Amino acid sequence: MAVGVFDSGLGGLTVLDAVAKRLPEVPFVYFGDNAHAPYGVRDADDIYDLTTGSVARMFDAGCDLVIIACNTASAAALRRMQESWVPKDKRVLGVFVPLIEALTERQWGDNSPPRQVAVNNVALFATPATVASRAFQRELAFRAIGVDVEAQACGGVVDAIEDGDLILAEALVRSHVDALKRKMPHPDAAILGCTHYPLMQEVFQDALGPDVTVYSQADLVASSLADYLTRRPEFIGPGTEEMFLTTGDPTRVSSRATQFLRRKITFTAA
Repeated sequence: MAVGVFDSGLGGLTVLDAVAKRLPEVPFVYFGDNAHAPYGVRDADDIYDLTTGSVARMFDAGCDLVIIACNTASAAALRRMQESWVPKDKRVLGVFVPLIEALTERQWGDNSPPRQVAVNNVALFATPATVASRAFQRELAFRAIGVDVEAQACGGVVDAIEDGDLILAEALVRSHVDALKRKMPHPDAAILGCTHYPLMQEVFQDALGPDVTVYSQADLVASSLADYLTRRPEFIGPGTEEMFLTTGDPTRVSSRATQFLRRKITFTAA
């Protein structure tokens, strides 16, 4: 195979779409653990077990590099995986760091001390598990000082998107934005800290207002991956064909994926 993209459900397709457009010569294998989605309401140990099981399946399929295109898994499991689980000849990367590098205007590999940055008030919209982990704040603190982060757990949004109920998803997004603005009336920037949320980016932007810069991860992750593979081309792998795997019902997942990406997507059972 080639480069793997993993998510608990369909949200990672936003990342897959961006990286595939940025790197058209690289075949990607997408793995959705739809049978266990959403991860955002699970505890950290459960998320770790599900994530390692899914990534191991991708390693077995021949992926030497896997992008965890799931903020919840990146927040709750990635550091633990990298420290004690990932084999030496494999790599597993997350989606937080490219986002924080863009927010703080730091280049990849910049290990200088934390410093003041242009933004002071940041709104973070994420799943309950990502908010509880405080992983975003931890990674941000390595790179920036003086940034106030107000996090809003967006319960129900992922379920509505996975179910294809975008009317409910929009109503929930507006409700969560209202709740955030009661705590932080004037954010400078907003982070869409779940890869499902770019599907509702226009709603987030409209609810937040035109003066708030909304950061979405897909394009940032694509740029970061392109840079990484330039430096480490051995992790591209020998595969030649795109593949979509799911632990859920392949017919149902294929239908939803086709709706999201507006091109025919066919999943097979993992």
